[in-house]
Amino acid sequence: MNHKEYLSRHVQEIKPSGIRKFFDLANEMEGVISLGVGEPDFDTPWHIREAAIYSIESGKTFYTANQGLLELRKEICRYQKRRFHLDYDPIKNVVVTCGGSEAIDIALRAVVDPGDEVILLQPCYVAYEPGVQLAGAIPKFIELKEENHFKLTAAELEAAITDKTKAMLINFPSNPTGGMMNYDDYKELVPIIKKHNLIVISDEIYAELSYDDAFCSPANFPEIKDQVIVISGFSKAFAMTGWRLGYLCAHEVFAMAMNKIHQYIIMSAPSAAQYGAIEGLRHGDQHVAEMKEAYRQRRNYIVKGFNRIGLPTHMPEGAFYIFPCIKPTGLTSDEFCEELLKEQKVACVPGTAFGQAGEGYIRVSYAYSIEEIRAALARIEIFMKKYQKEKA
Repeated sequence: MNHKEYLSRHVQEIKPSGIRKFFDLANEMEGVISLGVGEPDFDTPWHIREAAIYSIESGKTFYTANQGLLELRKEICRYQKRRFHLDYDPIKNVVVTCGGSEAIDIALRAVVDPGDEVILLQPCYVAYEPGVQLAGAIPKFIELKEENHFKLTAAELEAAITDKTKAMLINFPSNPTGGMMNYDDYKELVPIIKKHNLIVISDEIYAELSYDDAFCSPANFPEIKDQVIVISGFSKAFAMTGWRLGYLCAHEVFAMAMNKIHQYIIMSAPSAAQYGAIEGLRHGDQHVAEMKEAYRQRRNYIVKGFNRIGLPTHMPEGAFYIFPCIKPTGLTSDEFCEELLKEQKVACVPGTAFGQAGEGYIRVSYAYSIEEIRAALARIEIFMKKYQKEKA
């Protein structure tokens, strides 16, 4: 039996994650400094862990409602109102999911049919294109440009829309570029989104990590709010990656359709994680602010360091990544990362892991201590001096 012949065509066509390749290589070597993982290096705040532990000790270990604990959904709505000025109903508009990744998956499956086009903004998170393909839709790419600080322009959006375009999946602040869209940027897009009845799936997992507090959601525009599916979660801002807890907020018709998929594939998100999240939303603002300030300091330090050693990078406005240009070395993104790992034992992610628009760049995470970043920069500087000397 040739087992490959029985695999789904969609699955066969999906490429392995470009991020995993370099993680696997790094794990085989000793003494590697990794700047590749998009995960907070902070422990989940103790009061969140304590609430989850207490829920288990109290015997609250059963399935919750498919949409999630009503108490949690109410806190999510209060949080969205308090932090981002968005009004949602906890019964009609919110579904708690197993991470933001599940929310994106069920959003795509709920709104697209085979043959529909979904606009993706490259460079983009590695899971977006496979997610569109697994939903049976066709990815349509817009290449964001560094000179525009990796923002989407109205002209680029209008040019990408066809009679088959159904939705657009966006992520600001962005993984991998750290790019941001502010109110004025979105204002230019709103008439286009409205005119074409475009569904916007907005991945806002890094919303709290907006360093100038200029975060804006496309859902903040009343004229298109019902066309926007907001995706968020607790992994990044609350340092809860391993808890696998996210959520979505959307118009009732969309939310209930997504909950229908969710109830069949997941049933409900883990109960202990939900109790921990309730505590985080109620009493976690100070910890979120402290972690954000630490990231800001790391961002400033690492951007200065990369620009100094000859790998120019713009100042990211959000998330915890920089996206340096490695074109001065004459190497491809993959070659640069492979050589840097082999010669100096520093792991970064090639820009091409996030689509072909990422060629000539690398993604570097600064979710690491200043000490680790300093040590990595010293090794990268040695690596760069070698190439600068060879070119001379």
